Amino acid sequence: MTAVQAENGRGPDGATALPCTQPRPRPRPADRDRYTIGEVSEHTGLSAHTLRWYERIGLMPHVDRSHGGRRHYSDRDLDWLDFVGKLRLTGMPVADMVRYAELVREGEHTFAERQDLLRAHRENVRSRIAELRTTLAVLDFKIDSYADARRASERN
Repeated sequence: MTAVQAENGRGPDGATALPCTQPRPRPRPADRDRYTIGEVSEHTGLSAHTLRWYERIGLMPHVDRSHGGRRHYSDRDLDWLDFVGKLRLTGMPVADMVRYAELVREGEHTFAERQDLLRAHRENVRSRIAELRTTLAVLDFKIDSYADARRASERN
């Protein structure tokens, strides 16, 4: 099973999961579906403060608690956090991530709106990738220029 794939073939948002061949950066504790905030922090690289903030702003679905009030995260929560991490890497604004989380909680009737939100963000990502490719070409040109200049000065 992968970061974005559940046993039922659905991702953490209920949509069909994509196969992911990249291994997790940090393995989950084996044979468990209950994790403390410290274990989740270690697995995800997010601080406990960030995890609590995600919950407070509505980015995390309701996290189960023990009788003593301690958070107990599930594999499904970890899948969700993996997906949120991917959205963060793409530069999705927190407000859009929160809106997406709200739509997920509202149920399947929001699939079209979720799809629209992700499509719009995909276009932003593609635009940024194009800008980065142009910037990379400039860097490559400058690096090659310096290499040429160094070779020329070494010949003299």
